[in-house]
Amino acid sequence: MRKLKFYIIGLIPGLIIVFFILNKKGASCSGYLPNSRVIAETLSKDFKYSENFKNQMATYAIDEKLLKDSIITHGRIDFDKSHAQKQPCPDYLLMYPEKSPVYEITFEKCEENVTMTNLKKLK
Repeated sequence: MRKLKFYIIGLIPGLIIVFFILNKKGASCSGYLPNSRVIAETLSKDFKYSENFKNQMATYAIDEKLLKDSIITHGRIDFDKSHAQKQPCPDYLLMYPEKSPVYEITFEKCEENVTMTNLKKLK
């Protein structure tokens, strides 16, 4: 019983210290899921837009900042409708927001860049 008490006395402050250190560094464990990895890789590449995509962005009044900061960052990849194993550039379908999607974006993720091909408003 005494060993357990010492263990708990050391464990709780240790967890609190580790939590604050990792929190200050901005560490998170959410980046290991497939959806998070595809989105992070997508945002790290140069963006290219098809003419169709540019026209649809203008129609729906979406600028590049809104696209990158909200739609892609908080979107969900639909892996059932995507072709993640396609070579050389896999294509993905992104739904935004996750619950009751309003926008559907199709894009190809190549080695150096991402080509946005289609933007569709669902509602």
